[in-house]
Amino acid sequence: MGTSSSRDRLETSDSDEDYEDDQEQEEQEEEEDEDQRSRTPGSSSSTSSKGKFETPTGTSSSLDDIDAKLKALKLKYATNNNNNNPSSQNPNNVKNAVKLYLHIGGNTPKAKWITSEKMASYAFVKAEDLDSDDEDEFEKEKERDFWVLKVGAKVRARVGTDMQLKMFGDQRRVDFVSKGVWAMKFFTNEEYREFVTRFQDCLFENIYGVEATDESKVKIYGKDFIGWAKPEAADNSMWEDASDGFGRSPGSAATPVRGNHDLREEFEEVAEGDGIQSLTLGALENSFLVGSSGIQVVRNYSHGIQGKGVHVKFNHGGNSRFVSSSSLGDSTHSTPKKGLLMRGETNMLLMSPGNEGKLHSRGLHQLDIETGKIVTEWKFEKDGTDIMMRDITNDSKGSQLDPSESTFLGLDDNSLCRWDMRDRKGIVQNLATASTPVLHWTQGHQFSRGTNFQCFATTGDGQIVVGSYDGKIRLYSTSSMRQAKTAFPGLGSPITHVDVTYDGKWILGTTDTYLILICTLFTDKDGRTKTGFEGRMGNKISAPRLLKLTPLDSHLAGANNKFHGGQFSWVTEGGKQERHLVATVGKYSVIWDFQQVKNSGHECYKNQDGLKSCYCYKTVLKDESIIDSRFMHEKFAVSDSPEAPLVVATPMKVSSFSLSSRR
Repeated sequence: MGTSSSRDRLETSDSDEDYEDDQEQEEQEEEEDEDQRSRTPGSSSSTSSKGKFETPTGTSSSLDDIDAKLKALKLKYATNNNNNNPSSQNPNNVKNAVKLYLHIGGNTPKAKWITSEKMASYAFVKAEDLDSDDEDEFEKEKERDFWVLKVGAKVRARVGTDMQLKMFGDQRRVDFVSKGVWAMKFFTNEEYREFVTRFQDCLFENIYGVEATDESKVKIYGKDFIGWAKPEAADNSMWEDASDGFGRSPGSAATPVRGNHDLREEFEEVAEGDGIQSLTLGALENSFLVGSSGIQVVRNYSHGIQGKGVHVKFNHGGNSRFVSSSSLGDSTHSTPKKGLLMRGETNMLLMSPGNEGKLHSRGLHQLDIETGKIVTEWKFEKDGTDIMMRDITNDSKGSQLDPSESTFLGLDDNSLCRWDMRDRKGIVQNLATASTPVLHWTQGHQFSRGTNFQCFATTGDGQIVVGSYDGKIRLYSTSSMRQAKTAFPGLGSPITHVDVTYDGKWILGTTDTYLILICTLFTDKDGRTKTGFEGRMGNKISAPRLLKLTPLDSHLAGANNKFHGGQFSWVTEGGKQERHLVATVGKYSVIWDFQQVKNSGHECYKNQDGLKSCYCYKTVLKDESIIDSRFMHEKFAVSDSPEAPLVVATPMKVSSFSLSSRR
């Protein structure tokens, strides 16, 4: 992993598709490929456990150069192949014919593509129509009515986003994951286009359960969002034609690589106790590593976070105890899964899972950071009835810096609300006389129908974005939590995490297999530019963009490793712009340049069909699975860096990386 596109280059050409069984020729071509790789910087690059922040590297020869060399080699064997004549490449007129390649060698210097089948045929078939031998592969599926891609004798893959299909229109080629990394190369542009269209139709039907007709797409997405189904019809005028990125797609002379950025590891802290469960970054002096035995306090510096030597332990006695009482859950020791800073970062609300490790909690524990003691337990209650919450967040980005902050937001499957730690008369409750003080529901709504809320975030002025299990993303204004101002349709995958820029113009949703970046800007009937938090966007809606791993990197990350925690870099002041996006998958932190992703002229978006996907990113590799990756507050960015340090937490260590303009 590391460089996102150099290793997925397919160093073959149509000229080797005459399928001669000449062993000498095959050896000659392999030698040519090996020679090309030895002269191609980054062709098998990967990040080390020290977290080298690599810049994409161009190749010394383009695919056309390789084609020309291989064509010259063919002359030695007197082949009469005419690449402009499809029938000469497919002499038997095999239906749906492709050449199938397999990537071997993983992340090693010997990684390469090999020919798996010189002439294979693909087909989209329903699972119920598979041969008996193929059925075994899908016997655990409860539903049978879904599309499967068959390629030759090697590939049987359910059509879905986890295939991570990547298109190369200029090469008539697609790459994908199916128990390995495969590439299919088509003989004509028409055959390539036919496959892409068919794949997208099968994907739509597998996700939504209806045929991919214009009528069904309008029904699924809504007439205002038809641009999500047909991106070419969307109003994309709001996407910035950005030019200030720290890198471009490799392999293009028109977009030179900027190689003057490096991510240096500055600090590495070993976690105390039983390890780290969650990371809570502060914007002032301290940040916090929350673990099963307590909270480790670390100091914020301009080059990252470093140990302060203070550790607040959770134990079964004394004022610093952290034991779930009967009012909040069972009576066993419970590890906090969420820490929320409040009141000028002098207090932290700790949220733990309820009984049997469920995500939902009946209440919170409040930690006084200055004394290191848990001062009280709060209970969620509405109209005298105990209720549960699955997540909490601050009223707005940066409100944790307000010393007088006494309210925060709560989320459950079908509830969105604001909680107040003061009593109904606006006076702070007397914690000494209340065994389990009650948080007051001051604003919100309990929805009668299943909204299946999963996660939420707030803008700088307190507007709210909520992600749902069905993939929808809803925008709520500061004035009402009853009805969303805008509801973006889902793409079929649950939103597991959501973030929004300080100004509310951009939303980042996380799913298991991709990130989705949405622009909320639109022009109203009076010609004024607004966000979807302020009014109904109508049909003036831009198509979203997807951020994905390449099929190879997705395979290296592991089948069971999923994206989580996608975040913008952190600003808490109007007029300042987030510069990067970061997410975690397995042992990797993945970083995108925000300006580059927004750039409509970006190389990644050329020759793509459907929603545009960006594959240009950098990665940091650690020795164990990463719990969280976040950028520190922008005030910790130093003069020689375009960004604040990146903090990467694993179960036993936390590392800080400084993005520098100097090599």
